Amino acid sequence: MTKGPGLFSDIGKKAKDLLTKDYNSDQKVTVSTYSGAGVALTSTAVKKGGHSVGDVAAQYKYRNTLVDLKVDTDSIISTTLTFTDIIPSTKTIASVKLPDYNSGKLEVQYFHDHATLTTAIAMNQSPIIDVSTTVGTPSIAIGGEAGYDTTSGRFTKYTAGISFSKPDSSASIILGDKGDTIKASYLHHLDLLKMSSAVAEITRRFSTNENTFTVGGSFAVDHLTQVKARLNNHGKLGALLQHEIIPKSVLTVSGEVDTKALDKKPRFGLAIALKP
Repeated sequence: MTKGPGLFSDIGKKAKDLLTKDYNSDQKVTVSTYSGAGVALTSTAVKKGGHSVGDVAAQYKYRNTLVDLKVDTDSIISTTLTFTDIIPSTKTIASVKLPDYNSGKLEVQYFHDHATLTTAIAMNQSPIIDVSTTVGTPSIAIGGEAGYDTTSGRFTKYTAGISFSKPDSSASIILGDKGDTIKASYLHHLDLLKMSSAVAEITRRFSTNENTFTVGGSFAVDHLTQVKARLNNHGKLGALLQHEIIPKSVLTVSGEVDTKALDKKPRFGLAIALKP
């Protein structure tokens, strides 16, 4: 793959991940193992309120092919096949969830030094076609995406965005929801190893005249422990602590509280990920 501007989905992704990734209000346990044949097995159990769900996933890579298979407690089988460089500078992804044969999807990604193009189509009788593209460099990129319903002849979505990246920071502006929302974000790394960072994001929804402003950050206490926090102007405060218990085995404790609620009752989550 060439080093170009990245996919359209990468615009604003770093700031979004810092504000949302690993925040959890459920009890979750993940255990991963790897066999000598190159098969990775992952078991996940999640307790949401009084309901428990789980799944078992397997991943196998052979040359330029990656096979992902997951079976959950609802007897849904999810299969994803990823092929790299069948055609030079491309990645092809085919997925389906059984027994729903209409859930099939085929996606092709093309990478160039100064542009990327992604086309995805649902494999059913009334397919929706999604197309996205970016042009530019790893430092500055502009792009857009659109979804088209072939049955109704209408666009299901259209979004545009621009991103700016430096070694120690990144910024993005995204116009989404068919032009109803605009989101601007800025992320700054506080150290050379990018272990500690600060982020700010503001979202404006034109139809409701609503503004949401969120600030957050991550701080590396040491090489094994990291603390993250976020707060928005609606009073929702979230925080999490991650600690590597043993190599590649991470304990995550997170919680969220609505500071403007009358009872101010916090919600806590616990996640344990064990890997060999």
